[in-house]
Amino acid sequence: MSTWHRCSIRTRLTVMAGAVMALLCTIVAVFALLEVREASVNDQTQRLANHAVEMARQIRHGGISPHPSTKRRNEAIQVFDPAGTLVTATLGFEAREPPISNLRPDVDSYVIAQLCDLHAFPGQCKIVISYPLHRADGVWLLNMAVDDVPWHGGPRLLISIAAGWLLLVGATTAGTYRTVSKTLEPVGAISGKLAQITASDLGHRVPVPKYQDELRDLAQTANKTLDRAQSAVEQQLRFASDASHDLRSPLAAMRVQIEEALMYPQETDWPRTANALLKSVERLQDLVTDLLQIARLDAGISGRRDPVDLTGLVAAELDRRPRRVAVIRHLTPGVMINGERIGLARLLNNLLDNAERHADSAITVTLALEAGTAALEVCDDGEGIAPDQREIIFRRFARLEASRRRDIGGTGLGLSIARQIAETHGGTLTIEDSPRGARFVLRLPGYAAPPADHAHLPMEA
Repeated sequence: MSTWHRCSIRTRLTVMAGAVMALLCTIVAVFALLEVREASVNDQTQRLANHAVEMARQIRHGGISPHPSTKRRNEAIQVFDPAGTLVTATLGFEAREPPISNLRPDVDSYVIAQLCDLHAFPGQCKIVISYPLHRADGVWLLNMAVDDVPWHGGPRLLISIAAGWLLLVGATTAGTYRTVSKTLEPVGAISGKLAQITASDLGHRVPVPKYQDELRDLAQTANKTLDRAQSAVEQQLRFASDASHDLRSPLAAMRVQIEEALMYPQETDWPRTANALLKSVERLQDLVTDLLQIARLDAGISGRRDPVDLTGLVAAELDRRPRRVAVIRHLTPGVMINGERIGLARLLNNLLDNAERHADSAITVTLALEAGTAALEVCDDGEGIAPDQREIIFRRFARLEASRRRDIGGTGLGLSIARQIAETHGGTLTIEDSPRGARFVLRLPGYAAPPADHAHLPMEA
């Protein structure tokens, strides 16, 4: 991994902010230099033109000196008569020197330009003016040259811009580092608190920043996740405890029966003992099957979803085996859903087994299609369930006192499995009010089959 990727977020953001500010300052500095240089060139040009006008006036009135005076350092002046003879010049540009300009202006206007590498100024750049002036004997020519403005506008300007550049970049970098450090302080606190959380100690929660920003949302989301994790772990611990208790009971009963039979082999009724052991084995088998089903549901494992004729499935399950009480059915033909047939059959049988366990004389099964919802009701005529206990019975291993009296060998997982299967199909399973007994209502997304597919199905039995 590169050094850049190993840097902290604070360092990376600081470097990026400093680089952006450096780029912006550089762009501004370049524009400032260009503007200042252009203004300086314009000023230098204007001053040169003014000086040329002043000298031309002096020459017209006969004020020609052998060596004209200059107003700026490195200023060069040459004056030529109409015959092209050099009349006067500044020191160093006498007759033996070449002309400082090869510009040829019109007789009525002057020419000014920026030129480099002139014969008289090798390796230099100059602002040059060629100014025609009219006298009685003809048109004279005044040539003047001054130093061009350097690209940086001068050392003072360059130093000022460089100092401002460094000040802005430094202040931005320092400010960014401080701001990012303050912003990321909650992240450090959150990381420290998360590091303290272990599988055996999920009671810690990360601190929530006081500002309404993304970090506060992150902390709140992390705490909600920890709440769910703690709840899930506690649920799993309770599940493991309840499962071990329910597994231990039939195993203990089997061990006692086997030990008693071995202690008195001659007096033991072996067929009766085998039947008792077989009942314990069946209870263990039912419990293990339910535990495996719950594990599959918790893991989100489900079979393939296909269109299922719910009316036909309910009718088939009702006909599959006889019940100890009468079963009254009211089935609307052609109710279809998309789901897993095996899971739906398991759900229905769990409801039927529970209803049979508590019914006095009859079970009523009703299936209808209501506005895109398949509603299946399983009602019994037993004691019923108190409103404050209607959610308790859907908990794993939860068994009410009436259920324990009627069926000692139940696992307490059937209704929990039924609700989970309903929820995996996008539906609900609840207990609703009933004049007598318990009324379980399953609602699933459904639709009607074409009439030809269900014309033969019975509606009631």
